Amino acid sequence: MQTYLYIKSLHLIFVVTWFAGLFYTPRLFIYQIEAGERPENEKSVLLPQLQLMTKRLWYIITWPSAVLAIFFALWLLYLAPDWLQEGWMQVKLGFVVLLLFYHFKCHSLVKQLEKETCTWTSNQMRLWNEVATLILFSVVFLVILKNAFNWIYGVVGIFSLAGLLMVGIKVYKRLRAKKNWENKRDKRK
Repeated sequence: MQTYLYIKSLHLIFVVTWFAGLFYTPRLFIYQIEAGERPENEKSVLLPQLQLMTKRLWYIITWPSAVLAIFFALWLLYLAPDWLQEGWMQVKLGFVVLLLFYHFKCHSLVKQLEKETCTWTSNQMRLWNEVATLILFSVVFLVILKNAFNWIYGVVGIFSLAGLLMVGIKVYKRLRAKKNWENKRDKRK
């Protein structure tokens, strides 16, 4: 039992660090996209620094954390294989598969941004940035409540959360555009 708790603790630690990377890496993507739209003198300073930050975060924290979180998860399932018979665990594993797709798509975006071939806008990336949040909410509620039947209510709640996030992003975009317009107006005076 003690071994199980140590392995569970390590799994949780690496899930947290993995999500930290998955939360911050797309934020760096947004900054890179916006830096690419700046005048050349600013772009030449900002872009290499943001690319370096992304590369370090992705390869030194996010990837190792993902591998270790999965390793310890498999070890936990080896120690307690009966969990695989539980409906909530099967649904959770479905979300883990979604998380892995998200992770690999982020990896593809890291590569595209390194080559400066990414065609996403900063607004598209802002929406993409929220996918990990939705998956995290789903998995945490599933693990804590351990109820696969009520996941339908959870999905409705998650889509509601997604709607609120999208509204928040639009409001933020409008406020930011208004502030930029006011700053430009003040500079002209």
